[in-house]
Amino acid sequence: MPENTEFNIDQDKNYEMNEDKASLETDNLVNEENSEISNNVPLDNAGQEITGEAPTADPLTAAKAEIAELKDKYLRLYADFENFRRRTAKEKLEMISGASADTVKLILPIVDDFERAKVSFDSSTDIEALKEGVDLIYTKLYKALESKGLKAMQSKGADFDAEIHESIAQFPAPSEDLKGKVIDEIEKGYYLNDKVIRYAKVIVGA
Repeated sequence: MPENTEFNIDQDKNYEMNEDKASLETDNLVNEENSEISNNVPLDNAGQEITGEAPTADPLTAAKAEIAELKDKYLRLYADFENFRRRTAKEKLEMISGASADTVKLILPIVDDFERAKVSFDSSTDIEALKEGVDLIYTKLYKALESKGLKAMQSKGADFDAEIHESIAQFPAPSEDLKGKVIDEIEKGYYLNDKVIRYAKVIVGA
């Protein structure tokens, strides 16, 4: 009886040892399979598994990039506008200077006529000839200014118009039909290209 008991104990020990060995081998196989699987999975720089899906963009980073792009567009647009403004101002000054030069060139011959007339005043006693010379110079000057768009107002006898007339006084109208009309012109008014550049100073009949 004691011998059988010892044999059973030895058998139990061998069985337990074989069972532990089989379990250890099974665990090793499972670990090896898991290791192979994990080695085949791609990882990113942070050691995270790459699933194949595109990473979600950071909203803050996207917003900053959009703001930077809009700022760059704004600065470029502002620079283009400043260049346009400077160029336009320069062209306007050049145009005004050119127009002034043309007008001066147009009047210079008339200035020469006035200088010759002054010499004639000192040496000539023919009043009629001097008057005729002055009239010719005046006509020449007026025609030169007309060529630049100047036009005189015809105010005397016309209805008073506050848009083109400046009333400096009111006198009793010499007749009933002249009431509210211009009865005398103190200073002539002028248009330049149909735009008033000087209002006529007039006396209105009351």
